[in-house]
Amino acid sequence: MINLNIRLREWREEDAPVVLNAFQATDLRQQAAFPVVTLQDAIGWIASWRGVGHAFAVTIDDPAGGERVVGNVAVARIDGHDNGWVSYWVVPEARGRGIAVAATEKLARWAFDERGLFRLELGHRTNNPASCRVAAKAGFRPEGIERGKLRYDGVRYDVERHARLATD
Repeated sequence: MINLNIRLREWREEDAPVVLNAFQATDLRQQAAFPVVTLQDAIGWIASWRGVGHAFAVTIDDPAGGERVVGNVAVARIDGHDNGWVSYWVVPEARGRGIAVAATEKLARWAFDERGLFRLELGHRTNNPASCRVAAKAGFRPEGIERGKLRYDGVRYDVERHARLATD
């Protein structure tokens, strides 16, 4: 992995163009709770995280100066047992550089150390080997297959669940 100086920070309304662009990617279109097809939708997506979890913009140094937002990592569905559900995505043009792995590791450390969580879970469609590699490289161990868990456009998909404990 190349050292990209990956950082996590709170999402800002001015990041909406990145969110809009990201959700135009075929593999991300159905990953939002609602269609993100306008700039206003993207602003709404950013705002929708308030009070339901912790979502962070993933940034890297921009060669032109400053930072560039290239993805998202989040932990949500935090319960009374100190468990949380992790999700991540990286814009297509920044994939394959270890960004998702590094960001997911940073999120896990934050969730364990700062938020006091004990168990983090995530799931990916079994036909998404790239997401499986991210989970494994970020220290999330596979725990099994949930058959027919997701449905997109009338097609059912199996999901592989992974988890990482604060003690791992």
